[in-house]
Amino acid sequence: MSWNYFTDEEVKGLDIELVAMLDKARHRAGTEFIITDGLRTTATNTDPNAVPDSAHLTGHAVDLRCLGSRYLWKMLDGLFAAGFKRIGIYLDITDGKAHPTHIHVDNDLTKDQEVVWLTVEQ
Repeated sequence: MSWNYFTDEEVKGLDIELVAMLDKARHRAGTEFIITDGLRTTATNTDPNAVPDSAHLTGHAVDLRCLGSRYLWKMLDGLFAAGFKRIGIYLDITDGKAHPTHIHVDNDLTKDQEVVWLTVEQ
């Protein structure tokens, strides 16, 4: 396939509908989307926050780097406009303030829909 904002290598193994939604979201956001985690195997699904039935295992999820609150705003606007209904925001606490570090998005219809969650990274 040909994508406007992603190379085939970046999205290898991912659900085509997920990538189409990401491409649309990236266009709307007007800022880069850097995929830091995509398709996982059971052997690589070892992050402390990973769940055994992760949408990453089926290619229905990615994590995107977030470079700060302005990027978070733009990225969320694009993700919601593209139709994402499952979004996790990962935060780092520095000097008593929360800073977004990355965003999990997926289109796994087997999971609860219309949810946003926050996770503090340890």
